[in-house]
Amino acid sequence: MFLTEDIQQINSEKLSQIEQNQAKDSNGRNKLKSWLNRNFRIEMIDGRKLIGLFLCTDRDANVILGMCSEFRSLDSEARNLGLVIIKKCAIKKIEVDVFNQGEIL
Repeated sequence: MFLTEDIQQINSEKLSQIEQNQAKDSNGRNKLKSWLNRNFRIEMIDGRKLIGLFLCTDRDANVILGMCSEFRSLDSEARNLGLVIIKKCAIKKIEVDVFNQGEIL
């Protein structure tokens, strides 16, 4: 009887931990979903800046931008790249344009 109560208590603790982890996961997923089709401004470690629509990411935190343009410096002309995959290790900074949803910068 004592052993059964201990097992039930351990199981309920594990369930609460799983529920807490799922809540954290859903918060992260909701944040990612809110960023879909938003303009992202990504600064690369080599100094280039990429501006495009956030389409998705993967488990490794690589980012895919659509309708992307590249800027090598502040006064340079935009170079249209289209669809790009940006590796996590090449990203220095990410900015999300929360005001202009779906509009091209």
